[in-house]
Amino acid sequence: MDSYEYGELLKELKNKCENIAKIIKPESLQKRLEEIVQMQQDQDFWNDSKKAGEISKEKVKIERILKTYDNAKKSIDDSSELFSLVSSDNDPSTLELLFEEAPELDSRIKKVEIEVMLSGENDNTNAIVTIQPGAGGTESQDWGSILYRMYLRWAERRGFKTEILDYQDGEEAGIKGVAFLIKGENAYGYMKSENGVHRLVRISPFDANAKRHTSFASVQVSPEVDDDIDIVIEEKDIRIDTYRASGAGGQHVNKTESAIRITHLPSGIVVQCQNDRSQHKNKATALKMLKSKLYELELEKQNSSNTTGEEKSEIGWGHQIRSYVLAPYQQVKDARSNIAYSNVEAILDGDIDDIIEGVLISKA
Repeated sequence: MDSYEYGELLKELKNKCENIAKIIKPESLQKRLEEIVQMQQDQDFWNDSKKAGEISKEKVKIERILKTYDNAKKSIDDSSELFSLVSSDNDPSTLELLFEEAPELDSRIKKVEIEVMLSGENDNTNAIVTIQPGAGGTESQDWGSILYRMYLRWAERRGFKTEILDYQDGEEAGIKGVAFLIKGENAYGYMKSENGVHRLVRISPFDANAKRHTSFASVQVSPEVDDDIDIVIEEKDIRIDTYRASGAGGQHVNKTESAIRITHLPSGIVVQCQNDRSQHKNKATALKMLKSKLYELELEKQNSSNTTGEEKSEIGWGHQIRSYVLAPYQQVKDARSNIAYSNVEAILDGDIDDIIEGVLISKA
């Protein structure tokens, strides 16, 4: 990078920062923050615990956005000022230092962009994730388990908590299906970009002839709904089946039929849960999963422009949102951002932040 390129980078980052300011309106956010602080000092503030909790969450979100924005703006302003000084003084050593710090400047602006993009109604909620292997038996079921591990590792990297809701072992390897909850700030906002069909190309470890195989798995993501969201489910619209539960790796094998499967007849949505030994608790969890999926479905109807439709696609050729190629070369490419990544091993180990952010930015 030379002085001209760095100057152009600063101009670009300044423009991005100004555009972000037009969207988030930092002065208005600061004013709202001061209002909330005044409200919290009122002795009656906590009388309505539900409302107080919502306002407190709003405060935390505003503080985070302002802090991220202020840090980015200050860094750009400081770098611009220093760049002007060293350019006129022809100080090559300081210029070199500025060049080295350029990626960090770009990263800070990207963080602000992501904060703005994750400001949707449900983005800050927990995420219910369901992975369903496509046709292909053991090969696809193994791919499903690889995706499951990838998301668990990603959640761990971000400090998120996970909870298994339903787990079905594959017949020889992998999984027939899994549903789990990711708990953390903006979990749904990030994970919603994973909604769709994922394609794997590799030399099959299950093929004695070492041939290349293509496998598919569907990832469905829904926001975890609050209990106070009014979603009516009529008894006549659902079918409830019970079956004997067996957890991951054969754990929690029950002698009673405690696992619950609920089919919503009008929409065709099917959810199941075997996380607990209690049939009543599993039924309550399954109903919450169903409410989350119905809520997401209703949001899609209200705002068709935000409907990706990937979760309803056939789990096969031509419907994938992302391809993971392990042979004859190694590459992960997302069909929405059209960005290719070569760090395949790290990605499958949960290093997917760059991919997710690339999709969010491309959609924005």
